[in-house]
Amino acid sequence: MFKKIALALLVVFIAMQLYRPDKNTAEGDVVAAFEAETMPSAAVKTILEQNCYDCHSNNTVYPWYAEVAPISYMIANHVDEGKEHFNVSDWSKWDFKKKDHKLDELIEEVEEGHMPESSYTWLHGNMSEAEVESLISWAKEARAKLK
Repeated sequence: MFKKIALALLVVFIAMQLYRPDKNTAEGDVVAAFEAETMPSAAVKTILEQNCYDCHSNNTVYPWYAEVAPISYMIANHVDEGKEHFNVSDWSKWDFKKKDHKLDELIEEVEEGHMPESSYTWLHGNMSEAEVESLISWAKEARAKLK
């Protein structure tokens, strides 16, 4: 009985490797409008690139382990969910009110320690306190400039 279950699980695992979720990749600079309007410093831009854009833009840089199911499915789900809540690639499509709201959410999520998610920081490390402060300060300044 155990051998049959193990064999069935192996077949499912192999089948999962053959069917992969779609990759979140787009041509061109998918964050240009967002960065042009919010004007992050070089340091904040690096923070955004290292901690935000993979799940919150139309272009994800995938690590090697994203090629292995079931991890590939988990990452695809995280990216889809992240883009659903805040996709910086859609920045130019939004009106002032929505942009202001999204920056406010960014501030709140980072201040409360909800972003980046623990499943991301577990592999990539946490932002330092200085990085968190820089990101929040920049987002507050960007909100003020929108008004």
